[in-house]
Amino acid sequence: MPQCIFTICDGSPVDKPFNQACENNKHAIADALEDYLREQQMVLEIGTGTAQHAVYFGERFPSIYWQTSDLVTNHPGIMAWLNEVQLPNVLAPISVDIAAEHWTFDVQPSPSYDAIYLANVIHIIDAQLVSQLFSHLGRTLSEGGLVIMYGPFNYDGRFTSEGNRRLDEWLKSLQPSYGIRDFETVDQLARQNNLSMLDDRTMPANNRLLVWRRLP
Repeated sequence: MPQCIFTICDGSPVDKPFNQACENNKHAIADALEDYLREQQMVLEIGTGTAQHAVYFGERFPSIYWQTSDLVTNHPGIMAWLNEVQLPNVLAPISVDIAAEHWTFDVQPSPSYDAIYLANVIHIIDAQLVSQLFSHLGRTLSEGGLVIMYGPFNYDGRFTSEGNRRLDEWLKSLQPSYGIRDFETVDQLARQNNLSMLDDRTMPANNRLLVWRRLP
């Protein structure tokens, strides 16, 4: 059975991070995930962030082990949520470096995941790392495993809403290589890494849920 590998052991209080958008979208995302996670056992979340999704999905899908991951600087906030709810199926965060040539995990042997979930990740990493990310996803998934990606996407090079256009401008003000990605480019990267599209689903607030399956 998977084990939690991080704890906050010095007794110091850690404020729980909170993101209103996560609170707003978690119900709709979980409803969509129902179609894909019924038979999965081990899910890796890339970029757990505040852990609001991890905790809510852990409650919604008690038969699934949900492995959180993020930069080490975000682990205390994640653990603040996990320590409060004490869900046995939501595992303490591991460090996953998208920029690394190969992913190494803090648990041995390295696990093979039935699904990898990412919410609002690829528009806040450098454009060159998006390709690297898909290489990792294809190698980390078990055969037949799923990549489930939530967030805003452009189609035919066009924004799907004025709000998404403003979001893209704000992202590029932070870092010029950030920004909303084109669906066609993302799907091509997926296909290059042996991932076949299963679904492109409309979600609230001009977001999408993209699902790919790893081919044999």
